[in-house]
Amino acid sequence: MQITTGRPVTMGPNGMVTCPHALASQAGVEVLRAGGSAVDAAIATSAALAVLYPHMTGVGGDAFWLIHDAKTQAVRYLDGGGRAAASASIEWFAQRGHAEVPFRGILPATLTTPGSVASWVEAHATYGRLPLARNLQTAIGYARDGFPVTERLAGWIEFARKDLEPHAESMAIFMPDGKAPRPGTRLTNPNLAHTLSAIAERGRAGFYEGPVAAELARFAGEKGGFFTASDLAVQTARWGKPLQGRYRDLTLYETPAPTQGFTVLEMLNLLEPFELHQREYLGADHAHLLVQAKQVAYHDRDRHLADPAFADVPMERLISKTYANERRKLMDPARALPWDKVPSYGSLTGDTVYIAVVDAEGNAVSLIQSLYGVFGSAVVAGNTGVVLQNRSAYFSLDPSHPNRLEPGKTPLHTLIASMGFRNDKLWSVVGCMGADGQPQIHLQTYINLLDFDRNIQEALEAPRWLSGRFGLGESRDTLHIEARFPKATIDELDRRGHILDRWGDWNELAGHAHGIVIDPESGMRYGGSDPRSDGAAIGY
Repeated sequence: MQITTGRPVTMGPNGMVTCPHALASQAGVEVLRAGGSAVDAAIATSAALAVLYPHMTGVGGDAFWLIHDAKTQAVRYLDGGGRAAASASIEWFAQRGHAEVPFRGILPATLTTPGSVASWVEAHATYGRLPLARNLQTAIGYARDGFPVTERLAGWIEFARKDLEPHAESMAIFMPDGKAPRPGTRLTNPNLAHTLSAIAERGRAGFYEGPVAAELARFAGEKGGFFTASDLAVQTARWGKPLQGRYRDLTLYETPAPTQGFTVLEMLNLLEPFELHQREYLGADHAHLLVQAKQVAYHDRDRHLADPAFADVPMERLISKTYANERRKLMDPARALPWDKVPSYGSLTGDTVYIAVVDAEGNAVSLIQSLYGVFGSAVVAGNTGVVLQNRSAYFSLDPSHPNRLEPGKTPLHTLIASMGFRNDKLWSVVGCMGADGQPQIHLQTYINLLDFDRNIQEALEAPRWLSGRFGLGESRDTLHIEARFPKATIDELDRRGHILDRWGDWNELAGHAHGIVIDPESGMRYGGSDPRSDGAAIGY
């Protein structure tokens, strides 16, 4: 048998869970085996990740869901984005000399309220079968009794040392000896165990009201932050309609505004007439055309995307085939597009977790949850054990921009999740981490699956590129590319004018992607997990 992947695809006849930490995937499968639904398993996995992968997610962050109900065949969207505090204003920052929202510290930590817990509770109320306490049981145990530090987590703690050091509560959890723990060390977060227990006992009120909310608000007030007990009390999750598009024989659902899910649909619309399935896999056109589609779609993102409750986002036009036909005129098959001709902004810096679940009945969850930066704001809120996000750093302080800071508003979100259908049957549940890299990774994964007939594990392990910059010293149109692309492809991309950052064979900065594909004939679940993470696809 020819080996084309570093690990085999995981197969399970009943249920499947995949995410960036094997123990969290296991927590989800245990819930499925106990009779839980796909939503129960997703909550169990998400909560476990909040403990096990604290540099990328937590109860202090936001979450966005796509949920497939096998009985009704409906796909529903759940918005768990946090909203800006009532006291938030552009003027507050201008008076203090801030040209943008700071990336770290108490200001971004408290400018928006955490939204993920509200989404857990809302999803559970509609689709849960097991008690919420059962779903949180494994996470509580790891927080109370200890969890293993992986090599990756140890490395990211060291990377974030300067951001964590100013905050005693953060240091007490992640660097209790004043230095990064070595891999295999057992860390505990007993305060987070108490917070999760409060949610298990009281649901939404256990976090947004009562002692936990009081401590969050006390900490914010004492440190000069924004949100108050009143801001926390009004945080809810909102049901909505996902975006829908079509590429060849795939009907694809993506999360809508304020997330950037529309860019995936726009990119696929731009690419469809190029018939990539007739071109060389991992050839120059395979990368070059996708990069150009990304640049055009991100240009539209930066001009239009914002919270639709506050701004008029022309979503139907942006995802239409007609609009793609107009925008495709910008693409040049022979040369890289100059950034100043089709500019796009943002940053590839950001960390997130993605969870895919399919249960025995065919119900499915595509869940994306994040703190944004590594360890979010780097702030742990008092004695709650909660790492607070820095998602509000994505707000614009330009009064004329649609994504400008306003009270009660959710910032533009890089978080996206997807589900695909073929012949009206659920076929794929796919997502990834990576800030501005997320739509680019969605795009590459679906092209690998559909145009080049790779299985889900092969599609996720394939060499990857990301277009954009990680830091201020890089060009905005830098093309970062893994060396497993053929040398001839990389040389040709250079000749076509791409500004290349030649990575090694594998690079974790290329993102963690995970997914499940369902065989249309046998119903077998095929799970894939990104080797750039600590994850695993686990089925039964």
